[in-house]
Amino acid sequence: MKLVETPLAGVLVLEAEPARDERGYFLHTYSEEVHSLLPQIAEGAVSWNETRGTLRGLHFQHAPHGEAKIVRCSRGAIYDVALDLQTGRWFAIELSRDNFKMLFIPAGLAHGYMTLQDDSEVSYLLSGGYKPEAGGGVRWDDPAFRIDWPMRPLRLSERDRNWPYVNR
Repeated sequence: MKLVETPLAGVLVLEAEPARDERGYFLHTYSEEVHSLLPQIAEGAVSWNETRGTLRGLHFQHAPHGEAKIVRCSRGAIYDVALDLQTGRWFAIELSRDNFKMLFIPAGLAHGYMTLQDDSEVSYLLSGGYKPEAGGGVRWDDPAFRIDWPMRPLRLSERDRNWPYVNR
């Protein structure tokens, strides 16, 4: 597993190398290197998205319930975004079943993604359990952040549509 730094402090791209043979491939998604980033896994989760253009986010949990996460697209493809709410800086990467990349997002950052293909599935490893009372979010299209999404969302939950704008 190769850990690659990004321009956003603490956010890492995890590049896994599958072992391939005539049957297909075998892929390690958690290793000693990853354990140093996420030594305690409190939850694992999966999100399935029927259609391209589905946007989920931008979500975070307020302190002291922040959670670090490792995000992997196990089917389809997504445009994955980590956002530092303190600086307004963000990092985005395409994660797909075919590129074997994952994204590590430290606690305290917001996270969201947009599906690039129909039938996309996203897997998470999380350092903390979800606490509804600590959940928060910001708008995907907030001009304070100027995130360069690949398209306007075709599907968006009412909750995500109504997150507040941040005043900077």
